[in-house]
Amino acid sequence: MYMKLEVTVLPVSDVDRAKAFYEQVGFRLDIDMAASENWRAVHFTPPGSECSIMFGTGITSATPGSAQGLYLAVSDIEEARAELVGRGIEVGEVFHDAAGLLYHGHEAGEVTHRVEGQGRLAGLHPGRASYGSFATFSDPDGNGWVLQEITQRFPGR
Repeated sequence: MYMKLEVTVLPVSDVDRAKAFYEQVGFRLDIDMAASENWRAVHFTPPGSECSIMFGTGITSATPGSAQGLYLAVSDIEEARAELVGRGIEVGEVFHDAAGLLYHGHEAGEVTHRVEGQGRLAGLHPGRASYGSFATFSDPDGNGWVLQEITQRFPGR
């Protein structure tokens, strides 16, 4: 069976503010259509991605800002962070995990640690391990994004 994640819905409080933010981030606007004053869909795709985001009016009943742990894979975390900062996006400093990779939770746009021995350390992963360096940012509603540096994919990916 073939399945591919195509779109994830983001809950936002102000569609036009969110649209301006994602344009500023550099996502490609695919669709902005309204069928009525009660339904509008705005669809964006990150550069190089096959998965998109959608938000709007009448799209979801989820609380604005409740989408957390939205990962953007980047080949160079420092370059990606610098580009976003250059676009006026507030991005946290690059960090890595103290005792391994991927043991995160997500709260209010921030990566948290829930496994003993885990913790957030400043800077790139020692040795620059693939999947090991991160930076975070949030949209105006608090939907939380994580940049993750991936230079070599796990087998089968």
